[in-house]
Amino acid sequence: MEPLPLNAAQTFFWITDLGFIAYWLATSLYLVPLEWAFKDYADPTLVAWNWSFFPLDLLISANGLYALWRSSHDPDWRGWALVSLSLTLAAGLNGNSFWAIRGDFALAWWIPNLYLLLYPLYFIPKWLTFAPRG
Repeated sequence: MEPLPLNAAQTFFWITDLGFIAYWLATSLYLVPLEWAFKDYADPTLVAWNWSFFPLDLLISANGLYALWRSSHDPDWRGWALVSLSLTLAAGLNGNSFWAIRGDFALAWWIPNLYLLLYPLYFIPKWLTFAPRG
């Protein structure tokens, strides 16, 4: 069986978890340039929709960073990583579902959400089928 792709996973976790934190810092400080913002960015309903992801994204980051910390000394860290990956996949799916329902296909918002949707699909099956030796 293929060994656990730990180094690649750690890289993706760092990018994703720190990316969520950076995004929410930039959003809360109004640093997202309007030309990069999604359509109807100032609409109160869309502002609320966007902020509805805040708790989920921070939970993903906290969970992912905790999994990274545990990966350095605990062989059972994969459970935490799977939770993080599952939540990340759900966030990406929900984001792109919303944009698809709206008929809004701006790549600036689709690409990050496709990343969140697709990268977990590589690791989840590997970790569900990986059996450590010994």
